[in-house]
Amino acid sequence: MVGHLPPTALAALRCASSSLLRSSLLRASLIRTFATVATKTTKTTTPPVPTPSRSHKVVVVGGGTAGLTIAHQLLRTGKFTQDDLAIIDPSQDHHYQPGWTLVGGGLKRREDLRHHLPSLLDPKLKLYSTAVSSLSPKTNSVSLSDGSTLGYEHLVVAPGIKINYDAIKGLPEALADRESSVSTIYGYDTCAKVFPTLERFQKGQAIFTQPAGVVKCAGAPQKVMWLALDLWKKQGVYNPADVKGSPVKIAFATALPVMFGVPKYSAKLEELRKERGVEGLFGHDLVEVNGDKAVFKAGEETVERRFDLLHVVPKMGPHAFVKESEVADAAGFVDVDQGTTRHKKFGNVWSAGDAASLPTSKTAAAITAQAPVLVKNLVDVMEGKEPSAVYDGYTSCPLTTQYGKVLLAEFQYGGVPKETFGDWLGIDQVEPRRAFYHLKKDFFPWVYANYMVKGAWGGPKGFIN
Repeated sequence: MVGHLPPTALAALRCASSSLLRSSLLRASLIRTFATVATKTTKTTTPPVPTPSRSHKVVVVGGGTAGLTIAHQLLRTGKFTQDDLAIIDPSQDHHYQPGWTLVGGGLKRREDLRHHLPSLLDPKLKLYSTAVSSLSPKTNSVSLSDGSTLGYEHLVVAPGIKINYDAIKGLPEALADRESSVSTIYGYDTCAKVFPTLERFQKGQAIFTQPAGVVKCAGAPQKVMWLALDLWKKQGVYNPADVKGSPVKIAFATALPVMFGVPKYSAKLEELRKERGVEGLFGHDLVEVNGDKAVFKAGEETVERRFDLLHVVPKMGPHAFVKESEVADAAGFVDVDQGTTRHKKFGNVWSAGDAASLPTSKTAAAITAQAPVLVKNLVDVMEGKEPSAVYDGYTSCPLTTQYGKVLLAEFQYGGVPKETFGDWLGIDQVEPRRAFYHLKKDFFPWVYANYMVKGAWGGPKGFIN
């Protein structure tokens, strides 16, 4: 398999030990990414029963990581023919969003992580390039923004989640201002601003934030911080051994009470924070950007901190057409069984990825484990069987702790570590390693574009036939 790698990925993989490389090709996992479904929901007191203009065996809402992976894995079962499977997504572009951290660190170009969505689809899949207006699970139909409706036998709801920039007062204006020192890796239009902002910064207070609530890849908010710290260290403007004497000061403001949600990895990241002199502002949720002031909600108090550089992670949440539908739980996510990924009320509705209520971190790596479970169970139900595959909550977060090293966090439900290389090679993945860095920087983007979205990558289980 290594012989088929492109030169850049091959060179990177050779940097790691041979045993680690063999394991990575079979067992490595990906970070999470997301769908780009635009939404508009129309509410009526007594909605009319829609008349589908077209019907499909399976309709997949969302052409992001989850939607493409699931649709192509369904196709690979051999149970479906031309146009049996349909995908709905209004975007013409598909983005490898885990790579935006690398863009923020000056390691990738955002343009290289963008793909033309229709070109990623197998010709047997039907694509509807329009937005979803509403879901009608009682009538087995989906209403589209162009006024048409689609009927289905089974529905897979995988549109990802929405970034709500305006949920933080003043943030949209600060991001749009090219002269401001406010940036974020969480958007195609904004991630390219991050590295030039970091590179120019030579003196003052830098603050990196993490919001309350659900976010795409809970480790990403601090990944860019560690890269920035390493950059400033190399530039000679930050010295972890003499923070008071350094021109640059760094703070991590997180709404969480800890550095990371999994105790094992959180302890290591807290150790790194203290060693490197980063101020920890725990329980601080950014609510406003006002000039050079960052306003936080800290418990019942409002705290204002001045900054010279601010990297913001926006607030996020479910799309309106999901939140306002009958498939949603109280929080607005698709209410599915955490083991089977099947809806708790509607037996022909399924969900995976960021839009699902599955109680695990929302990453692309999680989708590598969720998709095969959903696909097997959906096919079983279509054939009159009970769903038997079970998802254990597996997810992964490759945390860049500096240029050239990554802490590869892998865990399942309950924050229990489930480490690929720990099981195989006895490696403790809590220690940042160069081999993991090359997986994150070179291998994962390559395997994502060439195999995962085509339904041929199973994360820790390796390649799928």
